[in-house]
Amino acid sequence: MNLSSLVVPVLLAAVAVYGAGKRVDVYGALTHGAEEGLTVLLRIIPALVGLLTAVGMFRASGAMEWLSSLCAPVLSWLGVPPETTPLMLIRPVSGSGALAVATDLMTSCGPDSYVGRVAAVMLGSTETTFYTIAIYFGSAGIHRTRHTIPAAITADLTGFIASAFAVRLFFGA
Repeated sequence: MNLSSLVVPVLLAAVAVYGAGKRVDVYGALTHGAEEGLTVLLRIIPALVGLLTAVGMFRASGAMEWLSSLCAPVLSWLGVPPETTPLMLIRPVSGSGALAVATDLMTSCGPDSYVGRVAAVMLGSTETTFYTIAIYFGSAGIHRTRHTIPAAITADLTGFIASAFAVRLFFGA
């Protein structure tokens, strides 16, 4: 048996023993925490359903391809491979959608190609902005995002451009 497979069970047992030693109703605390988790889940599910529906509609409508072709000249000028445009459009909204797009890019261009490497670095250096905002703001009950979205989109754009620059710097174009 591997020692790493025992980490989680030992940690859970240690927490239960510590709680029992402090005279805490461990089972009651567990069920109360689960109840609070379900309450948070009920508050964020509508935002998630709306977000995932919008992503599906965006991809199915052909708008992603149209926007990709529109952005290609600017991206080429910035040194970002235009093939990564669908990844840049999907990444702020859906992590699984971005992973699917990156997989397609790596299948068609190769994982060791410039495009494949840029796609991999983009996945690792950017965030699913709208998903994160929907989850965290929804669970906290925040309805006004104010400066959050413009700042997060600016950070994502910076991450996309920096990804292409870093790959070019370390691996060449």
